[in-house]
Amino acid sequence: MISGDGSTQGGAAEFTAETVGAVLQAACPQADLEPSGAELVRLGSNAVYRLAGVPVVVRIARDAGALGEMERAVRLARWLEAERFPATRVWGGADQPFVLAGRVVTFWESVQDREEYGTAGELADLLRRLHWLEEPESLRLPNFDPFAKLSGSLRRLVGVSGVSGEDREFLDERAGRLQKEYDRLDFVLPFGMIHGDANVGNVLRHRDGSAVLIDLDGFALAPREWDLVLTAMYYERYGWHTREEYQEFVYRYGFDLLNWPGYSVLADVRELMMVAWMGQQVATSAQSAGEFARRVQSLRTGEGRREWKPF
Repeated sequence: MISGDGSTQGGAAEFTAETVGAVLQAACPQADLEPSGAELVRLGSNAVYRLAGVPVVVRIARDAGALGEMERAVRLARWLEAERFPATRVWGGADQPFVLAGRVVTFWESVQDREEYGTAGELADLLRRLHWLEEPESLRLPNFDPFAKLSGSLRRLVGVSGVSGEDREFLDERAGRLQKEYDRLDFVLPFGMIHGDANVGNVLRHRDGSAVLIDLDGFALAPREWDLVLTAMYYERYGWHTREEYQEFVYRYGFDLLNWPGYSVLADVRELMMVAWMGQQVATSAQSAGEFARRVQSLRTGEGRREWKPF
């Protein structure tokens, strides 16, 4: 459903707590919800609010062109619910998403009143089950092209204060080299539906104690290795997972990506996507700017990845 004041997507205001708060105030009545007392949980790729008094989470997309993606996420959530797959659920029966002031807004059932993440083993269980599902054509999932996504992220770094021309040139050159290496990869897992951003940060503990998968807007068709690479990287490169956590993930999914010859290339591509995303955050805080500089230096030298901080 599209509603609002007629603002164009290209005319959306700067993405700040103040501007997204105004969008929240306008959007909640569209779903017969009250915005008073809402808590801003996160301000990143999306603004995420938890409403007061009702188990509802509101997501407001930073990307003003995210309408098609979020329409697909809503269709996907309703299909996963019909399949009884443990994933986040759309709130209510109203048509979604809404568009107000050039922003795309969706409403979701809150998993619980606080953020409690699942384990690497539970992520493996969810991915194994997800990868067994056969998606209907009606979902119209896109083929995942990591370099289309990466190119867009790198273009958005132009003109960003705190990202030098030298840094952008280095990242562009690295992307070009990696695309050639990626095109030569021999994937061994089946091609099919993936989550697209599979990591423990997207697995939440439900009120009933079960683990559920969230953030459905990155679903696509791709080699399943994409859904395994972040957990492998978080262990092998950054030390964000322990050896025991990673071994549990491998045991429960049934495949160790670190033993696949293409792992390092896939990890380099995924890592560059992470760095490009961080570059878009440098103006938001000194912490983000420092993390971007740290990550670019690591790519230049091949050292210091254990000093990266998760965001």
